[in-house]
Amino acid sequence: MADKHVSIKEAMIFSQRMAQLSKALWKAIEKDWQNWIKPYDLNINEHHILWIAYHLKGASISDIAKFGVMHVSTAFNFSKKLAERGYLQFSKKESDKRNTYVELTPRGEDLLLELIECYDPDEDSVFTGAAPLRDLYGKLPEAMEMMAIVRKIYGEDFMEIFEKSFINLESDFFEIEERRDKAEITSAV
Repeated sequence: MADKHVSIKEAMIFSQRMAQLSKALWKAIEKDWQNWIKPYDLNINEHHILWIAYHLKGASISDIAKFGVMHVSTAFNFSKKLAERGYLQFSKKESDKRNTYVELTPRGEDLLLELIECYDPDEDSVFTGAAPLRDLYGKLPEAMEMMAIVRKIYGEDFMEIFEKSFINLESDFFEIEERRDKAEITSAV
């Protein structure tokens, strides 16, 4: 046991509390996520793979499995389906013939950006559930404690990719806003 001063009862209550809260939260997230991507004929694994491929810019199947928290065969099979639909392309690197790498195609990038454009915070129960906290404290919950637990379980490189994806999203969101502005101008003409 990591800390001998913690009772079995305390550890079990903590673990069960985390399990119940995580399951309830995941159920809401899963429903919101599926509703968001449903019009694009994607499932959660496929969307997650597109997201990871976008942020890693040439991810190996192993990377996708690791950062997508899925089995390697799941990562490969869903990546293959996305490649068949023209959203991903497979490649091998000269320096690494053992691993298969995936990259977004221009069509895949357009799909991902379109998905970001159509995101509606009012349709996201986790966001709307957190909104009163934002109104009360002036910011959304940061989940630092949860991130510390995930960091301990999955490691620092997992958290680096986690943070990188949000840094990328923040910088790339300007492109999305610009596309929205152009679309509004075009439709007004």
